[in-house]
Amino acid sequence: MKLALVSDVHSNLEALRAVLDDIASQGISKIYCLGDVIGYGPNPRECLDHAMKFEVCILGNHDQAAMFDPDGFNPVALAAVYWTREELDKGSPPSKVNGRWDFLGELPRTRDEGDFLFVHGSPREPTNEYVFPEDVYNQRKMGILFDRIQRYCFQGHTHIPGVFTLSGDFVSPEEFDYEYRFTGEKAMFNVGSVGQPRDGDPRACYAILSDESIIYRRVDYPIEQTVAKIYNERDLDNMLGDRLREGR
Repeated sequence: MKLALVSDVHSNLEALRAVLDDIASQGISKIYCLGDVIGYGPNPRECLDHAMKFEVCILGNHDQAAMFDPDGFNPVALAAVYWTREELDKGSPPSKVNGRWDFLGELPRTRDEGDFLFVHGSPREPTNEYVFPEDVYNQRKMGILFDRIQRYCFQGHTHIPGVFTLSGDFVSPEEFDYEYRFTGEKAMFNVGSVGQPRDGDPRACYAILSDESIIYRRVDYPIEQTVAKIYNERDLDNMLGDRLREGR
């Protein structure tokens, strides 16, 4: 098995294209997306069109919010949800517009492949629950989460890449030189964000999964192009562009 894990594209077409080019350069054709194809960014239609070609795509909370009443979104994110809905209703022919909505409506919440579980949020609540690095200090929460997985869980949602170990640590990719070899012990892996990194590194992040290890990759993309698009949309707050420059 060898496949690419992407997550949290957030309508950032420039980042997604750069990552897809990098995936192709690694000789990989199978892509699993762990949710939030849309939301925040300026190109929801184009990013969905790419995601519809992936081997697997899981429902993220922003994908869900585009279809139903958003819950727990701050005003900036909420405005982006409503703008995204309007964008998804645009275009032609109608069959293509309807096809995108149908795709969103049919996204599964999980992908269970035995030792490998794929979610957006957490193994307990696949769509909405965050698992932050600091949660390693909450032994009760982490114990419950690890009880829900058979061996390995792969997730996104926080936009912070790294590994949660059964021994109670969170290890960033830099600490293991970007390749983490499986030991057989349970672990949870956040694959980071393609379109809106929040670990202080503005480069797009994704991971390559094999039977033996997970490799994290960072990819440069033309950030200012995405920022300019956001600035040009009245209903997208400028901070959604500003934060891309800092990876926050």
